Amino acid sequence: MNDAWISILPLLTGWLLDLMLGDPAWLPHPVVGFGKMIALGEKRLNKGSHRMLKGALMSVFLIVLVFAVTSLFITSFSSFIPPFSFLISALLIFYCLAGTTLIREVREVFRAVDRSLEEGRRQVARIVGRDTSELSAQEIRTAALETLAENLSDGVIAPLFWLAVGGVPAMLAYKMVNTLDSMIGYRTERYKDFGCWAAHIDDVANYIPARLTALLMVAPLCLTERGKRGALFIRRYGRMHASPNSGYPEAALAGILDCRFGGPHYYFGELFDKPYIGEKARELATADMLVAVRVNRTAEALAISIAVLVCFL
Repeated sequence: MNDAWISILPLLTGWLLDLMLGDPAWLPHPVVGFGKMIALGEKRLNKGSHRMLKGALMSVFLIVLVFAVTSLFITSFSSFIPPFSFLISALLIFYCLAGTTLIREVREVFRAVDRSLEEGRRQVARIVGRDTSELSAQEIRTAALETLAENLSDGVIAPLFWLAVGGVPAMLAYKMVNTLDSMIGYRTERYKDFGCWAAHIDDVANYIPARLTALLMVAPLCLTERGKRGALFIRRYGRMHASPNSGYPEAALAGILDCRFGGPHYYFGELFDKPYIGEKARELATADMLVAVRVNRTAEALAISIAVLVCFL
C-alpha cells in the first residue's frame, strides 16, 4: 500500500464513522478530557496577578502536550503494531469531526421550538453559549443556524485543514485550541485576561479554514441566485463580526438563505452588541434549516474530496 492510501483510508474511515454515528453519548470522547484539563487549570490559575501570562502558558502547554502525546502514541503503534496505527488514526479523525452531531442538534432545535417556546430554548441551550432564557422563536432558529455555519468551520473544515497541514497530531491539537476558546476565550470579567491568548490562538488557527469554509459553501451554488448572494454577503459582511473568522461562514449562510444573523446577545449575564449580518429580518422556517443542512453536507464532501486529492498529490 502506497503512502497516499495510508493517509486516505483512515480519513475516509473516520469520516464515514462520523456520518453514521455522530458523537455517541456512550463513547468516551477526548474533548471531554480536554475540557476537564482546562477547567482544572483555570480553577487553579485564574486568580491573583499575572492572569494573562498564566492563561497563555496554560494554553500553549496544553496544545503542545496534546500534539506531542498524539505523535508519540501513533508513532509507537506504527512501529510495533502497524494495523493498530490505522485504527487509532481513523478513530482520532472520527473524534475530531463533528458535522453529524451538530446537524442532528439543529434539527432537534427546529422540532422543539415548533412544539413549544420553552422546549426550543432548552434545546438550543445545548449548542450555544449565549443566554437562551428570553429568546424568541425567531432568535432560537437564528442562533441554531448561526451555530451550524460556525460549526462547519470549527467542527469539520478546520480539523481537515490541520490534518492536511500536520497529520492527526495537528488535527487533535486544533481540537484543544478550539476547546480552550470555547471554555475561556470570552471577553467577560472572569475570562478577558486569562483567556485572551486562548482566543487569539484560536483566531490564528481558524483564519484560513473560516474563509475556506465560506468559499466551499457558496462554490457549488455559484451559478444560482443563492450562491451569488452568498458571495456578496461574504464580501460585505464577512468582517462585520466580533470574531475575525466566524463572520465568513455565517455571512455565506445568511446570503444563501437571504436572512439576517447577528445582533445583541447575552453571554454569562453580559450584553454583547454584535453587528448584524444581512438586512432582511424575515421569519426562518424548517425549509431554511433543510437548505442549511444541504449546504453543510455539500461543503463537507468537497473538503473531504480536496483532502483526498492532497494526499494523492
